Amino acid sequence: MSAPAPSAPRPRRRLAAALGALVVALLVAGCAEDRGGEPPAPVWQPGAGGGTAGTPVPNESVQPVDVAEKTISLSATGDIIMGNAPSRLPANGGKGFFDQVKAALKADLVMGNLEEPLTDDTGTGKCGANASNCFQFRAPPEYAAHLRDAGFELLNQANNHGYDYGPQGYRNTQRALEKYGLQHTGAPDQITVVDVEGVKVAVAGFSSYVWSNSLVDIESAKKVVARAATMADLVVVQVHMGAEGADRTRVKPGTEMFFGENRGDPVRFSHAMIDAGADLVVGHGPHVLRGMEFYQGRLIAYSLGNFAGGGKSLNSDGRLGWGGVLKVSLKPDGSFAGGTFTSTYLNAVGRPTMDPDDRGLGLVRQVSRADFPEAGARLDAAGRITAP
Repeated sequence: MSAPAPSAPRPRRRLAAALGALVVALLVAGCAEDRGGEPPAPVWQPGAGGGTAGTPVPNESVQPVDVAEKTISLSATGDIIMGNAPSRLPANGGKGFFDQVKAALKADLVMGNLEEPLTDDTGTGKCGANASNCFQFRAPPEYAAHLRDAGFELLNQANNHGYDYGPQGYRNTQRALEKYGLQHTGAPDQITVVDVEGVKVAVAGFSSYVWSNSLVDIESAKKVVARAATMADLVVVQVHMGAEGADRTRVKPGTEMFFGENRGDPVRFSHAMIDAGADLVVGHGPHVLRGMEFYQGRLIAYSLGNFAGGGKSLNSDGRLGWGGVLKVSLKPDGSFAGGTFTSTYLNAVGRPTMDPDDRGLGLVRQVSRADFPEAGARLDAAGRITAP
């Protein structure tokens, strides 16, 4: 594959407005100093200086903030299934399900791909009584608390299991997440904007299914991302793409099919989203880890693998049991400021567990170089990510 083009500046409406306000403030301050040596008028800073709200503070105590130098951290995981009701749920009601990986998830914004509805049985499960080779999942609505306790803040619903219990199950999932203070994304035309340490982050979810933004209709997807770029400083794309299986760790140009379904063209889609304004692409769907690539200075993680499969709901044999936590630091203009990949695996009962052998990291390092010899992300033995 060819080397990526040089990174292009991506102005955001909010960032431009903030810089404009800063310039105006500095000009005003300069004019005040030119008025015959008069001291500048005080600037009102609510709650500043340890006094009561509204205490005036002299201008010289107000330091301009370099917006462009601020960085925020974002962490993301692959597929999350906490169990499968009613008979394949984790012990103790799932309490402490994520305890072993909680520290690895910590970031200013923690995201995950929720691969199951959180709902009671709606009576509309997609698998009939005699269906074969059909998989449907659900966990009780109160399991949203386990996601919150782990540190998750935003969950993606754009995947092939989002509608396992129909539209009612989908809506019940949204209500369950909201009840525990969690954001969600993935519905058609849904752009979720989160304030992260003063930086606005827009997240949109894509898949090849009608209950999400389309992965296959790239022109429509570009419009969603372009609109998101006007709403926030940073744009993150969550995307469920690619064929499934232990032998699907490699990324190649072209459309991927799985049991007759169009699972998108991962490379073409990801590049198009970045061209439209995305700053980070987080992929999942193949149930295995895939490589990472830099394009236009932006990171694409083509698949983060299986993160949780409670109740042994996911096949965890070999590479299917390897996952990880991607953590990326970005500046408000989208510039990459560093990142790490931390290896995890599914233990005997499908709980996410830290992997001291770093098997996932080893695989990501290998396939990133093999699939993207010029543009592939470089990961060192500690999991630190750098651009080529």
